[in-house]
Amino acid sequence: MDAVEVDRLRVVRGGKAVLPAITLTVESGAVTGLLGPSGSGKTTLMRAIVGVQRVHGGTVRVLGADAGSPPLRRRVAYVTQAPSVYTDLTLLENLAYFAHVLDVPEQRVEQALDVVGLSPLRNRVVRTFSGGELSRASLATALLGDPELLVLDEPTVGLDPVLRRDLWRTFRELAEAGRTLLVSSHVMDEADRCDRLLLLRDGMLLADETPASLRARTGCDRLDAAFLALVAAA
Repeated sequence: MDAVEVDRLRVVRGGKAVLPAITLTVESGAVTGLLGPSGSGKTTLMRAIVGVQRVHGGTVRVLGADAGSPPLRRRVAYVTQAPSVYTDLTLLENLAYFAHVLDVPEQRVEQALDVVGLSPLRNRVVRTFSGGELSRASLATALLGDPELLVLDEPTVGLDPVLRRDLWRTFRELAEAGRTLLVSSHVMDEADRCDRLLLLRDGMLLADETPASLRARTGCDRLDAAFLALVAAA
């Protein structure tokens, strides 16, 4: 079963159809990249998947349930572009607070720290963290509930190549452990790190396929060139 099933989803904002009628799926246990330029509808689609976006038509099913329904609260985690931690607290204080809110065992804090590789920084105040460390801290809070689906909105934006590589390595390890990841980006060189690609432009789905399939279909070796070829053909 696919982790996410979107059928003719329509979202309107300010009188404009941001997502006119989009249909797609997200495969379970894989890293799916949601790529496209700013304004293409990536964040709107992700908000609809996690159930915090008002929709005007169509359906969104997540892990077999309606998006945003109570049974999904522990099973789905959403990491926005903004840090999801309190900067005046230490990392450990942040995780202890969110663990209490979620009513999860204390050992989940240690497990989350280990997964994101931030155990040595547990007692540091978060405002002293680098951009990459903040991204990992936000990811740690999302992992506290042991979610099956992680929806990550441009988690690598503003990071240098080394930090981006390390974060994507973590994403891969999470997928290998059985989680499903939907990761948005407007950086096309991250597409090769994904099992499958969803390419958006102006709210329309231009491609839903593997990187290898996209290259074969467009005859382009570089994925950014493949994306431009799809735009030209649309």
